[in-house]
Amino acid sequence: MAVPLNTTRTFIAVLFLGLFAMPARNATDPDLWWHLKTGQFISEHKSVPHTDPFSFTRAGEPWVAHEWLTELLLYQIQRVAGFGALIVIFAAILCAAFFFLYLRCGPAPYIAGIATLCGAAATVPIWGVRPQVLSLLLTSLWLMILERSDRNPNLLWWTLPLTLLWVNLHAGFALGLALFALFLAGTILEKKMKYPLASTKASWKLSASMLFLDLCLVPLNPNGLRLFSYPIETLRSTTMQNYIVEWASPNFHHPEYWPFLLIVLATFATLSWSRAPVRPRDLILLLVSLFAALSSIRLIPLFVLIAVPLISRPLGRRLGNSPTLIHSPMRSAPAFRTLFNAAVILLMATFAGVHIFQVIHNQPQAEARQFPARAVAYLQANPPQGPIFNHYDWGGYLIWKLYPSTPVFIDGRADLYGAQLFHDFADAYQLKGPWQQIFERWHIHTVIIPPESALATGLQSAPDWTISYQDRQAIILTMSSSMPVSARSPRRIPPPNPGQ
Repeated sequence: MAVPLNTTRTFIAVLFLGLFAMPARNATDPDLWWHLKTGQFISEHKSVPHTDPFSFTRAGEPWVAHEWLTELLLYQIQRVAGFGALIVIFAAILCAAFFFLYLRCGPAPYIAGIATLCGAAATVPIWGVRPQVLSLLLTSLWLMILERSDRNPNLLWWTLPLTLLWVNLHAGFALGLALFALFLAGTILEKKMKYPLASTKASWKLSASMLFLDLCLVPLNPNGLRLFSYPIETLRSTTMQNYIVEWASPNFHHPEYWPFLLIVLATFATLSWSRAPVRPRDLILLLVSLFAALSSIRLIPLFVLIAVPLISRPLGRRLGNSPTLIHSPMRSAPAFRTLFNAAVILLMATFAGVHIFQVIHNQPQAEARQFPARAVAYLQANPPQGPIFNHYDWGGYLIWKLYPSTPVFIDGRADLYGAQLFHDFADAYQLKGPWQQIFERWHIHTVIIPPESALATGLQSAPDWTISYQDRQAIILTMSSSMPVSARSPRRIPPPNPGQ
């Protein structure tokens, strides 16, 4: 029997075609490249690295490759089907994450759809071909399982295979376990408060048992027990917070964070306006996730996944009583309306297809705009004779293109390099402090950096450094003698003006 194509179904189809097309982005994340190379390393060596193989500054030092399975999948997909397949797959992953969010947004499909779209807009800063997108999907699914376990506690058994998968895909698995613990704590609190919707004693005991079993599964990864402490170390890392933009607090002077601010305001406005009391469990999750999101851009999606249903459900109860798309049949529409709705869906599908095709078609140009493709081609033809100093954002790209012949000075693995090396990089890049000694310590003979950087300007005026290659995007300077940097640069080059 044919399902009638009414207005509600058309709205939902258009919404999710849009949410499939919108996240389709060029694969230009600076960390993608070392993820791909790690996947290639695992594929070729049939083992997960436990020490750093890619840099000379941390060569042989312990390294936790916590995203090993994601990296292997990234490499195999790129090798077989190219970057276009990665773009499509990760757009679909984000779309699926928003679909699970939609399913939690209450009985009014239009309000649930608009709330989901607003929530998606707030997560734009983390979109792309990135491992953390998988954690967004699994967190969205995880929250749906936890919420629906109120009615069917046996759903919690699904957390076991999800944990086993998640712990090998990304360190974000700790987020799922933390949510489970908060969910359990809120459930017990509701029981103590004799809250009307509190779970039974048997169900929260099952929850506690499932959480314990999930914790027991964490060591089933190539890094073993190390993954218990690794996520905590990452969250507490001052290096991450000081040098990685996504680990800093959101700056509301930037428009890309305004949708998040809007959701924060809408959440408390809706809770104040709604007559229904907020469950203590939901309030705990909301406050913890809000603190996390205000502390780190990376955790904004967590707040969105928790807050958006708390906005949508009371609005849906007050403003609309339409049946859900999935659970209730809908009356057939007239033939003309059905044809019109089909045309709307076809038009949106065509738009989504054209947009995704254009994104895939522009991938080489986007890569060349973001990374020094021509300069790297020069280094491939003329391998440097000694260690190189590279721009931080280009480290992963250099690993992808030049490993194993040319190890890098630094790349996006901030947990590996630590605060001291980041300080050294910043001092050298900005010509601050004892930058000459940093070059001497690491025997730097070649630099590849943006031509407008302070270091590029300084070295061009320093003796015994010559320009080997230059374009508008990158400059390669090479030391032309074996004299130490301090002997070749007796005068101090003034640091750049921080206000410029």
